[in-house]
Amino acid sequence: MKKEWLYIDIAVLMLGTSELCAQQRNFYNGNVRAAMHTLEQEGDSLYVDMELRFEEEAVRSGGRLEFIPVLKAGEQSAFLPKVMLFGRRAYKEYGRDMTFANQHGIFSGNTPYALVKGYGRRRNSFVEYRYTLPFQGWMKKSRLDGRIDMAGCGNGSRLLDEDRLADSVMLEIRVEPYTVIPHLAYMAAEVEQVKRREITNESFLDFAVGKTDIRPEFGNNPAELAKVRRMIEQIRSEEGVTVTGIDITGYASPEGSLASNQRLSEGRAFSLFNYLRIRYPELPKNLYHIYFGGEDWGGLSKLVEASDMPDKELILAIIENVEITEGRERRLMDLSGGDSYRYMLREMFPSLRRVLCKVNYTVKNFDIEEAKEVIKRRPQNLSLNEMYAVANTYEPGSQEFNDVFETAVRLFPEAIAAQVNAAVAALGRGDTVSAERYLQKVKIKTVVPEYENALGVLEMIRENYEKAEQHFEAAFTAGLEAAVRNLEELARKRENIEQLRRQEETDQ
Repeated sequence: MKKEWLYIDIAVLMLGTSELCAQQRNFYNGNVRAAMHTLEQEGDSLYVDMELRFEEEAVRSGGRLEFIPVLKAGEQSAFLPKVMLFGRRAYKEYGRDMTFANQHGIFSGNTPYALVKGYGRRRNSFVEYRYTLPFQGWMKKSRLDGRIDMAGCGNGSRLLDEDRLADSVMLEIRVEPYTVIPHLAYMAAEVEQVKRREITNESFLDFAVGKTDIRPEFGNNPAELAKVRRMIEQIRSEEGVTVTGIDITGYASPEGSLASNQRLSEGRAFSLFNYLRIRYPELPKNLYHIYFGGEDWGGLSKLVEASDMPDKELILAIIENVEITEGRERRLMDLSGGDSYRYMLREMFPSLRRVLCKVNYTVKNFDIEEAKEVIKRRPQNLSLNEMYAVANTYEPGSQEFNDVFETAVRLFPEAIAAQVNAAVAALGRGDTVSAERYLQKVKIKTVVPEYENALGVLEMIRENYEKAEQHFEAAFTAGLEAAVRNLEELARKRENIEQLRRQEETDQ
């Protein structure tokens, strides 16, 4: 049978003054000393590195001492090449035996790592033992022992000593999948020099037949007027609020003549104005602005659009394309034998007979402590800057922190900073669905670095690394520091992917 040989480098040093280092083990009453340097796995190999010293007294002239490293794990073991120390006569006998074996092609067993003469002018013998063997799975939990066998003098081989050289194998650190750490960047909001706000109330007041004056106790008026009063009184009671205007707009439903409906819209607007002037005499008259909406065709279109009427599309087309003076109402009355018009007259027209009251006001600027209270009661009175100042008082990712950004995007849906920052906050808590929804609402024509960075983080989390890099590069070009760190994260991830690939190939 063909034998496979593993060739190794052997270094035998005869240095009388050398000292052992690392962890030293003494065998056979100190006549053999071993210092372990390395027992570690790297890839598919196991590396053994130690230094041995043999005293002259270790062996007699006719004796042979063998030092054998043994790798053990449970019931499994592997004997590594041994180091043989000879007495003078034993060395000569071994030489004759080897010569005879080689001449006759006799295989004499495992090749020793080194042969050492334990006699002569140099009293101490040193061996640097460096050996590499294929790494197998069971070796992960193995240890390395050293054993001393004595042979010769016709007594065969017997165990003299055995001790631990290394308790365990130092395993190569396995490459694990790297999880990228996104670096987020929030967008600063534009400062509101003057915080202008408004609040609107829609009232459906009841009027007596042929009358336009408001009777507070008539029909549903008590409840409708109470809504208007609560709105005004709430605004006036808030700290730091200044009312700058009250807009009143009256509307009428389309049935009847255009002139009559115009008079009704005017009468309803003035009626509410007169009611409020009497109710709040302290408010200056010049705060009020009266508007006459006339027939509320816009409101009717919205109601029809939201309905499931059979003639819905035809009705909308007539309202859109036929002028009021050219018979729009008559065309609607003739549609489907009048059924559609009667349905609108009954179900939709009453809600068009209304008065809108809008209060315009300004709000002072708040410090952080004030803003933290205002955001609980009237968050619309804060600017985006004030909201973000409040957010910065909370732990990033906390419920309070996230709530501020959700509130901001609800109250300022048109602000780019609100959408971007809500997306960034969502990314911070791992909510890629919400983040994508917010980012899709951003409409810009120029590069906004925080927006590009947020898109890059979204793509990076989704493992679309090419797209992520493009967005990070755009943000980096615009001068965003977070983009630099994200590009570094991408580089680490790509290197990790390559390391995992190589490790997988090695494992196979």
